Amino acid sequence: MGRTVPTFTMVIHEQESQWKKFREALRKEDQEIFDDLFRAPKIHLAACAYAVNPIPFEIIVMSMLLEERKRTVVLEKKIEGLVEYMNGLNKAVNETENEHGSENQGMAV
Repeated sequence: MGRTVPTFTMVIHEQESQWKKFREALRKEDQEIFDDLFRAPKIHLAACAYAVNPIPFEIIVMSMLLEERKRTVVLEKKIEGLVEYMNGLNKAVNETENEHGSENQGMAV
């Protein structure tokens, strides 16, 4: 007896083929990003298969959004770390300038 319900991997490949002409119309660098988007649902195959939805593309897009949000959170944390680092450097520079400024004021006649 054959399988009556396609695997979610098959659904993803079907959706990719439906978007094939769109992908081909994109510039090369955009095609690579487009392909990267379609890797996201493959990362979350178990969740996608578990989330029974009559419109599978919604699940695929949700997987894409999840991966993009994860990337955004990582970048936000890196930016926060860089801002803290820069603030620390600015504070150290200001303290050094203040120390040297007060030394120079005492020497002025």
